[in-house]
Amino acid sequence: MDNKPDEITFLTDDNEEVVFQVIEQTRLGGVNYLLVSTTDREENEALILKDISKDTDLEAIYDIVDDDMELAMASEIFNELIDDIELY
Repeated sequence: MDNKPDEITFLTDDNEEVVFQVIEQTRLGGVNYLLVSTTDREENEALILKDISKDTDLEAIYDIVDDDMELAMASEIFNELIDDIELY
């Protein structure tokens, strides 16, 4: 599947593809973060993803940020970058 430059596709544990639109990206403390939104119009959801890949990985590996302190820090930065999007 060819992705548009502003979209990334993830494979769930059930081998289901989920497409996210990349809204913004930033780098904090040497770690890359993405603010993404689902492309499903019925269930629009925003998430912050953290790049957890190693130098030896061929593709980037992202995980959902779920640590409250890390999520608050990244949310604050994204709120400054994009002031018209409300993050939950």
